[in-house]
Parts: sequence; C-alpha cells; structure tokens
Amino acid sequence: MLKIWGRPTSICTQRALWTLVEADVPFELTLASATMGPNGHVSGGGSAFGHVNSPEYRSMNPHGTIPTIDDDGYILWESNAICRYLAQTYAPQLYGDDVKTLAHASQWMDWTNTQLEPHLHTLVMHLVRMQEADRDPAAVEQTRQEIIPELARLDGHLADKSYVAGDDFTVGDIPPACAVYRWFLFDLERPAMPNLEAWQARVQGREGFQRHIASPENHLA
Repeated sequence: MLKIWGRPTSICTQRALWTLVEADVPFELTLASATMGPNGHVSGGGSAFGHVNSPEYRSMNPHGTIPTIDDDGYILWESNAICRYLAQTYAPQLYGDDVKTLAHASQWMDWTNTQLEPHLHTLVMHLVRMQEADRDPAAVEQTRQEIIPELARLDGHLADKSYVAGDDFTVGDIPPACAVYRWFLFDLERPAMPNLEAWQARVQGREGFQRHIASPENHLA
C-alpha cells in the first residue's frame, strides 16, 4: 500500500490525497508536520505532529517538507510532482493520456504555487493560525488586494472552458481548486467571478474533494 506523510490541513497534502482518490490508489496516511499538531499551530503552545525532522524522514525528503510518498520503495516529495506521478502511473484519464493536455494542466498547477500559495499562506496565518495578538489586519488587507487580480486571471481563463485544461477535469484542476476553495472560506470582500464560481461548483462534486477538501476544519484550523 502506498504510504504518504502529511496532514489534512496542509493544502499541499490535500492535493495529493485528492489525486490518490481520483487514481483509486489505496494509501496509508501518517500525520507529519513541523508546525501543526492535534491542537493547531505550534504558536499556540501545542506540539507538532513531528516526523519531518527525524533522520528516517530526512533520508526520504532532505527538505523536511510535506507531503512525501513511498510507493513500494519509490520515494517522491513536492506535491505537484506527486500529483503528476500518480496521474501518469495510475490514472492517465486525469490528463487525457495526452502530453500536451498534461502540459496545460501543469502550468495551472505551478501557477497555483507561485501566484496563489504565498498569498494564501499569509491569509491563513493571520486569519486562522497565529495568536490574536500577532495577527496583522494590514497584512490581510494588502494580501486580499494582491490575490484578487490573480484570481481574476483564472476567472478569465475559464470563460470559454469547463476546466483549466479544457472541457474535461484533469489533475491540473486539483491544486487551484484546493486554493480557491480556501480563499472562498476566508469570506473576504471580493468582486464577482462567475466563471471561477461555476468551476468550483463543478469540482466540488468529486469524491476526492468531498473526502479531503470540503470540510472547513481542513482550512480554518
């Protein structure tokens, strides 16, 4: 059985878990994190899940990040790489078994990392995880203003297609869908983005989303 190390509240882990469901691959999850534990963020005084700084984990992933997978001895870290590996190995339908479709899917996966995730990290820290005294409303407002143009680009991209790589759901929808859902849960002021909202409604019906993304506790804790 495939092994994965991560935590349900990690948006990067969520991508991999959703992809595992799409690929119908059984897995065993070990809770692992340097910053989060059963009682939330370590800034609140609780303990982290750990594992990531152990010699055993660092031998698999020298960066100590999550998620990491062990697929019958094949070790891989970095969430987008994991998602692509799972699609190419177990679920070619997740990219239409076509390298150009996979490339289009990949560009939106990587765009999520560079253009959405830094903003979302700031928001989740200052809205959810940090202690109240350490939160900065000005940082939240600046970040809100900075992320909206990025989301508007995805909204525009979706004006003439159902999913990020075309008319069919692909692995490329998974990372941005996790990110956009978290943004919506923050419930900050935003302009209407009907294409983005319609796309979110489509992806939310998928089993992997329901199992690993839908619960607000996976984003607001």
